[in-house]
Amino acid sequence: MIAVLLAACTTPPSVITQPTTARPAQPVVASINNGSIFQPNSSRLLFEERVARNIGDLLNITIEENLSAVNTSNSSSNKAGSLDYSTQGNIPLLPFDIEKYFAREGDAAVKLAGTNKFEGKGATNSTNTFKGTISVTVVDLLANGNLIVGGEKQVAVNNQINTLRFTGVINPLDIKAGNTISSNKVADARIEQLGVGSMADANTIGWLQRFFLNVMPF
Repeated sequence: MIAVLLAACTTPPSVITQPTTARPAQPVVASINNGSIFQPNSSRLLFEERVARNIGDLLNITIEENLSAVNTSNSSSNKAGSLDYSTQGNIPLLPFDIEKYFAREGDAAVKLAGTNKFEGKGATNSTNTFKGTISVTVVDLLANGNLIVGGEKQVAVNNQINTLRFTGVINPLDIKAGNTISSNKVADARIEQLGVGSMADANTIGWLQRFFLNVMPF
């Protein structure tokens, strides 16, 4: 039982917090005798292309995410110092009459030198590419006309389940022909891909090994 609880605690939290689907609200209106061309319940222009604009409408998202980051850092410092002091006889100005222990015939001299040098270099290079398509549902309408969308897709092959989730906010003016929109036009986009199965387990560190990695000081 303890092992099951510890394994559950190691599951990473989901980045998707919004609903991924919604059903259109049923309008409560009096019965209307709709004509053959104009219907007040779902009016559209005669030559208007049908695109998502109401809760429950579908929209196709083309995922085109390309993220690249390069960071290079170089630093160096060099510091040198020296001291050369000489006097006749012994070394004066030493406390507690220590200078008498350094008394020598002739000249006395003190020479000090120090050098400090540091060089550091660092570089990071990260590239992420995510491409695909997913159909989402309009889950809410904002006051300014923007649409909150969300969707989920699951594919199961050979006991391996891959789940793709998508949420975000879109501007209806960015919807292209065919009722599609690129993920680059989606604000507050949350894209999540998870796998469940033997392949996903092979790519995950066990909970006991992860526990020792967290408590080991080195």
